[in-house]
Amino acid sequence: MRREPSGMNVGASRVSGTECAFDGGSRYRLRDLFTPLDTLLISGGDLRLALDPRDRVNAYGCAASPEPEIWNFASSTASTISQAAYDRAALAREELMHRCLFDEVEIAFDARCEDMREELRSHLQLAPRVDIVFSPSGTDSQLHALFLARAVLGASPVTIVVGADQTGSGTVHTARGHHFSAMTASGIVVRKDAAVAGLAGDSIAVPLLDVASGIAMRTDADAAVMRAVENSLAQGRCVLLHIMDSSKLGWRAPSAACLDEIARRWPRKVQVVVDACQARLGRRRLRSHLDRGYMVLMTGSKFFGGPAFSGALLVPKGLSRSLDRIEGIAPGLFDYAGRCDWPMAWTALRSRFERRPNFGQWLRWEAALAEIGSYYAVPGAFRTGALAELAAGIDSMIALSPSLRAIPGAIDKSDVDDEEFAQRTIFPFTLLRDGKPVSIAETAAVHRALARDMNEEISGSAADRQVAAQRCLIGQPVRLERQDETLQAALRFCVGARLVTEAWPPDRAQAQRNVQHILDRIAHVVVKIELLLERGIAATVPKKSAFEV
Repeated sequence: MRREPSGMNVGASRVSGTECAFDGGSRYRLRDLFTPLDTLLISGGDLRLALDPRDRVNAYGCAASPEPEIWNFASSTASTISQAAYDRAALAREELMHRCLFDEVEIAFDARCEDMREELRSHLQLAPRVDIVFSPSGTDSQLHALFLARAVLGASPVTIVVGADQTGSGTVHTARGHHFSAMTASGIVVRKDAAVAGLAGDSIAVPLLDVASGIAMRTDADAAVMRAVENSLAQGRCVLLHIMDSSKLGWRAPSAACLDEIARRWPRKVQVVVDACQARLGRRRLRSHLDRGYMVLMTGSKFFGGPAFSGALLVPKGLSRSLDRIEGIAPGLFDYAGRCDWPMAWTALRSRFERRPNFGQWLRWEAALAEIGSYYAVPGAFRTGALAELAAGIDSMIALSPSLRAIPGAIDKSDVDDEEFAQRTIFPFTLLRDGKPVSIAETAAVHRALARDMNEEISGSAADRQVAAQRCLIGQPVRLERQDETLQAALRFCVGARLVTEAWPPDRAQAQRNVQHILDRIAHVVVKIELLLERGIAATVPKKSAFEV
């Protein structure tokens, strides 16, 4: 069931109990761009962008404007917007206003989106033949990938989700062509988990966690993927294989050898889409995926540190040619895309969609491009060295803390295509008290408390209260289901692009001090976690469903 929103257009979203006042109808007017920038930045998305009325932060603890006093090590989940990114979004809005004096809003906006495609291709060193479909989030992009896979394969595929236990919570819905929220980014009210008209299908989950032998990646992931593909094809179904590069815990599967075997045995029957929403892979590796004919999901809001949410689907030119054979478009897809989301070269497809600029999605991508450009302006040797030094320091701190237990990584560091991402950038750990695992509820409570000033709740020395007062964001809890054991959850320290960018100066000695400063802050967060567990006060922080696992 669906109904049109009342008095809202694309980009409208419910924020703190109020709606953004965009014009009704199918066209935007110039005055919509005069909406306060903070409001625009949280518009044009689903309910995850809504701000809590009391704290004025979204589901991930992030405000709409910069908060430099908060330490951010949460790039596997979401990051607060930086001042540089915020300034770029403000400037981009001014420039679009100026262009709208000479062109219609939709025409000027469409041209700017095409400019952003070219800028993103340049930063990622992608060939012009790679097409880019923008979306409000990586979850929306999964629906776009499902739509394109149907065109490529000529039938409704079964989606096999590798790492289904470590992807976004919406994937269980989008893999089957179902709605993942109660409202789309276009402001359409829908029923969560109901079928998206024309896209509904089947899905198979292939988890990566070894539930029997401890918290580690399963060793038979390749075999499990092969079985799922073979069984699906034996039933006469084509396959959309959703692979992981990388997961919430930094894991990758299946192996390149497994994918090569699938391509050899079943050509043109399996379409691969790479979940690279974390954006934790080298540019050479990214190009390799596209050269193999894989679609790639990515965001500007994970590793790169742009504001949540900003999604994109990268499409090799060979696949985009399949669009010429599309006879009909799934009716439900019109609720998840506007004309400007599709590349200008896709003229036939674009003509079927409404002209409805999504200003929030656009401005979040403008902010993300500021972060991406700054990151790749840093010399490659420094990026590699900084990530290596941060990885060594974080690993050491987790190992030395009696309250943290590391979860082992699973990425093959010998892969030359990884460039600086041969180093891990996600560091998951579980919590312990007196050597025993902490419950999933208390882990979530610790995560909430880290984001708050807990000075008044901590009794003790001035130093302890100073530690407790510091607000910090780390990776949201990830549920770990283990066979015959109590449920646990992992928290994550995350190294993102902004840490590297802010650490870089031409002076080597200053760079070393900057990297050490980051490690000192992480050590401070470790001490705060230990204090919260020791005093048992984290549970006093009010529950907020968005922070729960």
